[in-house]
Amino acid sequence: MTLQDFNQLPPDEAAQRLQTCCGAARWVSETMKGFPFASEAELVQRATSAWYDVCDESDWREAFTHHPKIGDIESLQKKFASTSHLAGAEQSGVSSAGSGTIEALAAGNAAYDERNGFIFIVCATGKSADEMLRLLQDRLFNQPEEELRVAMGEQHKITILRLKKLVDGDWSFLKVSQLTTHVLDTSLGRPGQDIAIRLQEPDGTGGWRTIAQGVTNADGRIPDLLPPNRTLPQGNYRAVFDTGRYFAQQKTSGFYPAVEIQFTVFDDSHYHVPLLINPFGYSTYRGS
Repeated sequence: MTLQDFNQLPPDEAAQRLQTCCGAARWVSETMKGFPFASEAELVQRATSAWYDVCDESDWREAFTHHPKIGDIESLQKKFASTSHLAGAEQSGVSSAGSGTIEALAAGNAAYDERNGFIFIVCATGKSADEMLRLLQDRLFNQPEEELRVAMGEQHKITILRLKKLVDGDWSFLKVSQLTTHVLDTSLGRPGQDIAIRLQEPDGTGGWRTIAQGVTNADGRIPDLLPPNRTLPQGNYRAVFDTGRYFAQQKTSGFYPAVEIQFTVFDDSHYHVPLLINPFGYSTYRGS
């Protein structure tokens, strides 16, 4: 349906449609305060403001309960029938996975739930089962308060994707992740694939806390580290690249177990932080 069609729905029905995009009741009610919406951009602005400026931990956790566990086909078919047409497509990478990967995802989900008190949330669109398993295993090392921040960001990515499926309109205004990266292995002359990256912010006590996480694709990039149109507050941040595991996978003795790059966000413009790496050196710069 078009945005005009959506705006002509009875408010209760429009709210029900929004709930298939994000199951948090307060998010739905806050977003609906803009109904009818003047444009797709206003819809996204309302949705983003409701999620980050109004909702809190209880709302984020409520939204998480509306997702099936990654690879849990039975719950996808039964408990989540109203969104199974969305979640099934989002988790299509699991359908071709081997039994070993599915079993590892199930075990990882159980460990994750026990540690954090909610299921593993990831924007699965375009990701293979192996990629999701790698992310799950990496995120198990996060502290629960860190993981809550990572998961709520992943939830908002899912929400935006579902809004785009709900309304057939002009979404060209959506910007890519404000922060992107590209890793190039200069010793091999090819992209650095399967490198885990953590985006961190100061935790107020002299340390750092993870707020987003991803793994580089076959082109050495993470195009969706942050949700579309999400702007980081001005301040200092740190990107941590797990180069140790990467070189171990290459059966190479690398000198750097991790590369940590600190940088400053000054405004709402795009920030590209590339990394050129080899076993005994690295360099970075602000790219475009």
